[in-house]
Amino acid sequence: KNVNFTVWDIGGQDKVRPLWYHYLDNSYHGFIFVIDGNDRERIPAAAEELHRMLSNFLMEGAVLLVFVNKKDLPNVMSTSEASEKLGLDAITRRKCIQATSATTGEGLYEGLDWLAAHIP
Repeated sequence: KNVNFTVWDIGGQDKVRPLWYHYLDNSYHGFIFVIDGNDRERIPAAAEELHRMLSNFLMEGAVLLVFVNKKDLPNVMSTSEASEKLGLDAITRRKCIQATSATTGEGLYEGLDWLAAHIP
């Protein structure tokens, strides 16, 4: 496949989050949000940040890909559990949630293929 992505890792701790908005402009077509599928305690904060980012007018047309990472661990959230906890049903834009393992690569290509197929 002949697809190129420009990717910014704008993750970070609480102190860095207000700086995320300086990276946004109206040229974004897709948005990848990665969560630790084994860390249920931080999901409410992740959900809040996800909805805050998506409410920014500069992200209006961007499709959403959510990676639920660490699928290789025994107690990881299912995609349906993560979807519910993140409030993805309330998001009306085109979206996909994909279980992944960053260490094995499992699920990464499927998610990126979906993203490539749904961005202009």
